[in-house]
Amino acid sequence: MWVIPDWPAPKNVKAVSTIRKGGFSAGPYDGFNLGLHVGDNVEHVQHNRDFLQQELELTLAPAWLNQIHSNRVIELEKPLSAIVDADGSYTQRSGLACAIMTADCLPVLLCDRAGTQVAAVHAGWRGLAGGIIDAALAKFSVPSSEIMVWLGPAIGPTAFEVGGEVREQFMALDPNAEQAFVAYGDKWLANLYLLATQRLHSYGVTLVYGGEHCTFSEPERFYSYRREPVTGRQASLIWLD
Repeated sequence: MWVIPDWPAPKNVKAVSTIRKGGFSAGPYDGFNLGLHVGDNVEHVQHNRDFLQQELELTLAPAWLNQIHSNRVIELEKPLSAIVDADGSYTQRSGLACAIMTADCLPVLLCDRAGTQVAAVHAGWRGLAGGIIDAALAKFSVPSSEIMVWLGPAIGPTAFEVGGEVREQFMALDPNAEQAFVAYGDKWLANLYLLATQRLHSYGVTLVYGGEHCTFSEPERFYSYRREPVTGRQASLIWLD
């Protein structure tokens, strides 16, 4: 039911990415859909969310966001009393999970080496180009060299087809972004994992892990919006125990 990050995070930093197997959802959302905004039965989604909280032994509900492909990262000091428009969250509070939903976009989980701060961001190409990673790093009160990052399941570099305007946006930010694009007819194949890693490296973050999955080409495990426009959402969560 989980993808457990393989990274040397402190023992009190807990993190998971869910997969689609199990759960209560039916039809195209089959089975562990955690997104309320995709047309699934609301009761089924809530059952899935409640089950997730129970299985992870979280006393507080995860901080679910209304993700809008922005560069807004909020700080969590208590559980959210209402849905907030944002694409990332950061906290120093134990037991309060930062949560991101994806179905091809890149979930980025961050913590400091001391295990006192965590963050989760939703990084599609728009968020990456717009500075979502930059905004998350700005929340941390430690040098970039003290931050470690895990890149969760996202669409892989052989499946993410984009137009030339996307490549141009990234090239304008960093000429090295050229390495993350491969010509594909009159389009380009983009490597979200590499684009995120380049952005992190530009800030001096070198402890970067993950990046081995492809949501598009693993239909038994992951939801993929590019593969199926009507589909569910998996979640990536990080919290301090």
